[in-house]
Amino acid sequence: MRGELVRLRAMEPSEADALWRWNHDPEVIRWMSDGYPQSLAQVRTWMEERQRSTYGDALFGIEATDDARLIGLVRLRGAEPETGCAELDVYLGEKEYWGRGFATDAMRTACRYGFEDMRLHKITLTVVTENHAARRVYEKVGFVTEGRLRQVFRRDGRWYDMFTMGLLEGELR
Repeated sequence: MRGELVRLRAMEPSEADALWRWNHDPEVIRWMSDGYPQSLAQVRTWMEERQRSTYGDALFGIEATDDARLIGLVRLRGAEPETGCAELDVYLGEKEYWGRGFATDAMRTACRYGFEDMRLHKITLTVVTENHAARRVYEKVGFVTEGRLRQVFRRDGRWYDMFTMGLLEGELR
């Protein structure tokens, strides 16, 4: 799947090192639930043993088309044909690509795939209220705020709210 700046593709087990590096960079994971730390060996094993993408869980690497470099990942998960809905997760791990339109293009490309190829009706996501850069990207693509989850994300000893956002088929910009 190609956008203007990115190509979404399957991730290779050899790319576990990049994933591990991103997941241990405090700036990259600032507004993400980081769970428990994993060793590089654990991430490598997960990448090697991970099942191929399915309708219910489609994971793609985000590759910059100008230099073929893996810069992040996007995932459509929880998709069910009965509801036509899925949740979207996205992040760019390579910080030199931040603020240059790559995240927006990756979002558009992933949503287009969800609506056209997966035949979804709605894509949802959650975002920490203080993550202004991500919210701008989501709104630019067409996501609208549908609700607020109070004090569900903790970082640096403080509780933050999260917005739930949604994008219906036909609303993609």
